[in-house]
Amino acid sequence: MTTHCCEAMNHRADVRCDEHDDPFACPDALIDYSAESQEYGLIIHDGGTSSITVDFCPWCGRSLSPRGRVQDSA
Repeated sequence: MTTHCCEAMNHRADVRCDEHDDPFACPDALIDYSAESQEYGLIIHDGGTSSITVDFCPWCGRSLSPRGRVQDSA
């Protein structure tokens, strides 16, 4: 499981539904995260697989762009 920018994003980007295998079919799924491109998108629930790319977290405001993310030093 990927760790995202905040708890709210961790919860929303990793929604698992007992009724829907596809997050685009699940009305509870709001965020699409592509590990390959490291992009986040707001799912458009219109019957397809579209999403709108977002650059900042809707909950904490942090940059979601790989170039704009601040790396935690630990």
